[in-house]
Amino acid sequence: MGANELSAALWRQRELLDLLHYKYETEHLLLAAGKSRWIPRATLEVEAVIEQLQTASLRTSVMMVDVATEWGVTADANLRSVVEAAPSPVWKDIFAAHLEALTAATANIKQLRSQNDTLLRQALRSTQEMLNAIGTQSDTYAADGAAGRGFASPALVDTEA
Repeated sequence: MGANELSAALWRQRELLDLLHYKYETEHLLLAAGKSRWIPRATLEVEAVIEQLQTASLRTSVMMVDVATEWGVTADANLRSVVEAAPSPVWKDIFAAHLEALTAATANIKQLRSQNDTLLRQALRSTQEMLNAIGTQSDTYAADGAAGRGFASPALVDTEA
């Protein structure tokens, strides 16, 4: 396998990262709109793309070893090392563009995933507060420190008496 195959594999990774970004964006829109019914499905779709991406990354890593060896770089070289060792300016430009695109896509996905995590935590907190407000059972502690079960419910405190 050579540089052409490695470039094709990197294109595949870029396409999968683009699809993953789309799936996270979809999940983000669902969370922002409060459409919790579809969140499990969106999460499954994200996980499916991540599995495909892991497989593609493994395939790319194997191809990277072949190209790195062919270009006189150690077998454990990363894409940056392959870019630096490229035998021609054309391959250097091609792999540098792949590296730049992959780096940007990964940064965008990390940011969006972080925003989704924040929205999920906020939704969970709101749900817990609502359940506590309607008197659902929650963990409590007795005076001696032992754990017990009780009912959490809102209480009015008269501060004027």
